[in-house]
Amino acid sequence: MAFDGFGALSGGAGVSLAVATVFAVIYLPMAAGAAGPFRSLTKTLSVAFLALAAALGGAPWLLVLALGLCAAGDFCLSQESETSFMAGVGAFAAGHLVYVALFLSIGESDPSRLISGVGPAFVAGFAVVGLFMAWLLAPRAGDLKVAVLAYVPIILAMGVAALTLPPVAGLALVLPAALAFMASDITLAFETFVLAEDHPARRATPYAVWPLYWGAQAAFLLAFS
Repeated sequence: MAFDGFGALSGGAGVSLAVATVFAVIYLPMAAGAAGPFRSLTKTLSVAFLALAAALGGAPWLLVLALGLCAAGDFCLSQESETSFMAGVGAFAAGHLVYVALFLSIGESDPSRLISGVGPAFVAGFAVVGLFMAWLLAPRAGDLKVAVLAYVPIILAMGVAALTLPPVAGLALVLPAALAFMASDITLAFETFVLAEDHPARRATPYAVWPLYWGAQAAFLLAFS
């Protein structure tokens, strides 16, 4: 599949993007709040409407699927139980893998970029981050250790796949969006497994995670629509 330019969303797709943005803004003040039906619904719909915008805008079906999986992951994580957490991790892991498939399916994707230009520096940086996260999380994740450690290379794979795309037209949004998505995952991991319940940083982390995460999803939508 070749990328044919950075198109503007209009019609139903544009309306869906606007609705998604409204829900995302409404959710932000609740990001650090307790679980509840309205909070869960708002969080889920803020990404579900991005998936709808992708479908209505004629985006690749892999993008629609990835956004849909992330919306499902949002719903599961908003329930705040161990079972729903595992389901959410699974949904997001699948979403990351679909993004990998999406990036590599674009005609302009070229794996040789991983060993030229700034590619090697990014790949090395991803490897260092991955090893550090594994070292940090392994003794802290408890019964979730296997799932958490399996998730780390999946996150990094999305970043590596983004490096194969050229920084032209809408595709220039892909790498920054992937980095933002990775940053949100890493921040959430620190919040969940590293920071103590009374750590002052916990008052700020939810308000960092949400803009990074939702902004990444919206950027992917704009890049491929």
